[in-house]
Amino acid sequence: MTTHNNTQDGAKLDGLLQKLDQAVAALAQAKAFAKPQKLPLVLDLTRRVLLKPGGFDAVEARALVLEEAGVFEGTDWATPQILIPALATASLKSADSHWLVLEALNELRLLAVARGEFLHPHMSAEQARHYLNQVMALNLDLLFGTPSEAERETQGRLALISRGLFQHFSARLGIEAIIDRLIEEIWRILDQRPLQTESVKQMITQVAVCRQDPSLQLGPSGQGAERLVSSLFSPTRGCQEDPGLGVYHERLAGMDDSLLQNEAVGFARSMHDTGLVSPYHPVFIRFIAEHKNTLLVDALGLSSTGKDCFLCYHELVQELIEVAVHPETAQAVYGLALVLERGILYQPPVAPGLWRQMGLPLSDVARERLILAYGEEVAPEQRLLAGVILLLGLPLGVGQGDNPTCQSARALSMWAYNDPDYLLQTVAWAARDDDVVMHFEGDEVSSSARQAGVAEAVSLDLDPVSLLVVPHLDRIYAEMVELCAGREGDPHRWVNPEFHGWWVGRGFMINVDVPTGHLYEPERFYRHFYAFFHPFYNGNQPLVHPQPAGIAVTDSAARFIGWHAITILRVALDPDRLMRVYFYNPNNDSGQNWGNDVVVSTSGKGERFGEASLPFEEFASRLYIFHYDEREVGDIDRVAQSDVDAIMALVLGSWGAERLPESSPLQAHAGPSAIPGKGHEAHRE
Repeated sequence: MTTHNNTQDGAKLDGLLQKLDQAVAALAQAKAFAKPQKLPLVLDLTRRVLLKPGGFDAVEARALVLEEAGVFEGTDWATPQILIPALATASLKSADSHWLVLEALNELRLLAVARGEFLHPHMSAEQARHYLNQVMALNLDLLFGTPSEAERETQGRLALISRGLFQHFSARLGIEAIIDRLIEEIWRILDQRPLQTESVKQMITQVAVCRQDPSLQLGPSGQGAERLVSSLFSPTRGCQEDPGLGVYHERLAGMDDSLLQNEAVGFARSMHDTGLVSPYHPVFIRFIAEHKNTLLVDALGLSSTGKDCFLCYHELVQELIEVAVHPETAQAVYGLALVLERGILYQPPVAPGLWRQMGLPLSDVARERLILAYGEEVAPEQRLLAGVILLLGLPLGVGQGDNPTCQSARALSMWAYNDPDYLLQTVAWAARDDDVVMHFEGDEVSSSARQAGVAEAVSLDLDPVSLLVVPHLDRIYAEMVELCAGREGDPHRWVNPEFHGWWVGRGFMINVDVPTGHLYEPERFYRHFYAFFHPFYNGNQPLVHPQPAGIAVTDSAARFIGWHAITILRVALDPDRLMRVYFYNPNNDSGQNWGNDVVVSTSGKGERFGEASLPFEEFASRLYIFHYDEREVGDIDRVAQSDVDAIMALVLGSWGAERLPESSPLQAHAGPSAIPGKGHEAHRE
């Protein structure tokens, strides 16, 4: 009987697939204006296929054909490189069959890309795998949980597609392997200490749910999972069974000094270990700030440097806790600890700037934008102050979100890192006055005088400071670029020093001819980079101030993706005695594979939290712009030709091959296999 049913199901699937193939062929042949009329039939047939045994395998095998036919045209799924994993949840649980099927098609397409079944022009296998890992982490209930009443009521049989999709993933990749990779992914992200941790916390919550399944064996990742889950839900003995914030507050009143001391040490250890702050931690911080503030040093995990700073500015710290530290803004505890560890309160303008920030009235625009992004669980003023504290503590943790605003994110990071009082001033202008004023070669540039910047609109997926300040900086940056119109060469030669700060070197080098896009004197460019930045050639002079630079981003196949703004922070020997460039990348996740074995490291190679790094010559091979101090020139003639040749080989094997002038003698070395595909040029330096 079972065999007969299987035969019937197979015959039905074959019949549906034949109809689907015909519908896809018709969609592919249709003109652009006629595709919307052909698409519903394709989606309806796909839905029916996915509900049959073997349907997911069949659709995955057709992923490339479906995409080329135009299934995703006119939708966000047409540009998978900009998709946000957190938004997939709404589609996967949608009652709209077409919406759900499109999401499932996207995931199956990316699974095929991640498995190397076809090469996608806009997304590498690593990027596809990274996206799928995050989608699965945020929706593990679809794999391990049972359908809820809400699912049954809203989705009906469509819920079988969402759950079947995740079962298909587990069959392809293995459940334990998926969980192991998700936990590894969480730790990899946390090693970079991002300002925004909500998505990570959602992933950990899903892992916590999975750990309740006795049939699931986490294997080698079990200990890492335990540390992650406990960091949020039970970092100390006093809250080890996750009793709830109210119950925990009541327990604190009955604890003696010894127990409170243990709680303080436990919270601090967990926080500094993971970079995550449990909602219980602010409850404890607020309690001891009122009843036993001598424990704040232990609860923040301060070294002697941080302790001295705390003792000097204890009144300010107490007030910052009162205003900004709440369970809803838990990460501010970590930011406060790192602000004290950095010792930046000793800079005369910083403490007054923070006092001003606490009493800063917000403009209506700023208030509405903060409420729209974060809700009203805490007042917008408190949310912004918490964001300021966190940014000052983790200046390399700020990201640009889903926006082409790497210049603005880099500026915020650089100011928090190098000029914190200017950051506080800029935040005050943006939040209070809804206007930021800067100067370009003596002329005033006001953000309120311009309606648009590089980005058509700045999204809400940003930290509180970026949310308010980036729109202003983006408009100012665009205005400065326009003021350079008509000048020969790249406008960043003049814009970067005016936009970022006086410490940006006025010396400027670029290895791309702006009018043609061809490589321009690349060997001279790399010799100068060695001479100015490599300690063995510049007299062992460390980099004093962070310097803006531009890189040609490539994917894992070494294909050119676009120009991107980063910050060179330092050049130093790593633990293996290899010279590396340590840099800040504002793109939300610095760990990337840029092809030709150029893999960006974010931990384990001497990186500080938030830094990315590459060996010197590998970094140089993706560099196309840098600034330097014209008065501090290294010994260019001592740079070995072999070093330059090593860089040129990496350039010609990636983004530089198609940019060689036809007359260049290097053309002979750029074979067909070295020529990368052309990519979009978003996020230009």
